[in-house]
Amino acid sequence: MHAWSVALVIVLALGFTYTNGFHDAANAVATSVSTRVLTPRIAVAMAAFANFLGAFFGGTVAQTVGSGIIAAPAGHTGLVICAAALAGATSWNLITWWRGLPSSSSHALIGGLVGAALATGSEVYWNGVAAKVLAPMVLLPLAGLASGYVVMRLLLRAFRTAHPASVLPGFRLAQTVSASAMAFGHGMQDAAKAAGVIVLALSVGGVGVRPAGPVPWWVLAVCALVLSAGTYSGGWRIMRTLGRRLVDLDSPRGFAAEVSAAVLLYAATALRAPVSTTHVVASAIIGVGATRSRKSIRWDVVRSIVVAWAITFPAAGAIAAVTAALLT
Repeated sequence: MHAWSVALVIVLALGFTYTNGFHDAANAVATSVSTRVLTPRIAVAMAAFANFLGAFFGGTVAQTVGSGIIAAPAGHTGLVICAAALAGATSWNLITWWRGLPSSSSHALIGGLVGAALATGSEVYWNGVAAKVLAPMVLLPLAGLASGYVVMRLLLRAFRTAHPASVLPGFRLAQTVSASAMAFGHGMQDAAKAAGVIVLALSVGGVGVRPAGPVPWWVLAVCALVLSAGTYSGGWRIMRTLGRRLVDLDSPRGFAAEVSAAVLLYAATALRAPVSTTHVVASAIIGVGATRSRKSIRWDVVRSIVVAWAITFPAAGAIAAVTAALLT
């Protein structure tokens, strides 16, 4: 019975990973598409390949998700927690994708784990949630704003005497590299989170895998493939929000936003923190836009994004809690 339950959780995890791919594809390619450096199809193909490669470098993040958020009991209850968490996160991904809101798949998944654990009376590692999830939820957008602003200011100062026509070709080429780096960071973070839940399910299902131990290579490989497939399928609704509705971008500003976001993602992965790629890139875009003027930022769109960020964790957690209650 547990074998079938473990298989079901793996299927749900891969379904979540697929929605994560098309939900967050915009993170890596929205700026490149909006500045017309890459066509949408080429951009998502590049992002899918970089996602695949990045997934193999996110094992530490998978360990945090698998062992640092909740203490899932062995057996049926532990598998219910995994299934309910994935159901809550996937449902929220689909809701926000339909509305075109770039919310956090990461926080949806972790909120789902917490909600399902509370509904089943299981332990939540609140210190880990606070340090690895809630603190970055606040600090990373601030860091994205600051880094996007500073990097763009430095570029404006460095090229203040150059004619735009002479520097734009170089920035267009550089933006393909920065977009790839951003997609690589997305793969490190987001494929690893689903891999962490799969490892947790294998552990509580008695397969013999330890959630705090090394992540099996095949788990990362399968998650990488599915994330890449989801990324290649698009995500055009959210891409329009990040690339066109938030701030009017050109190639230098797109490059500054992508470099800032990629550096922050690499730093978070080194610290084993499962952070939101959506939060990082959107805040970096806003920081870059602020170098023009406050009026260049569409604040009504920013407010909608902030509301989605604020309710993602509790909303996904509530869906997961209800699902867990129905399954137990």
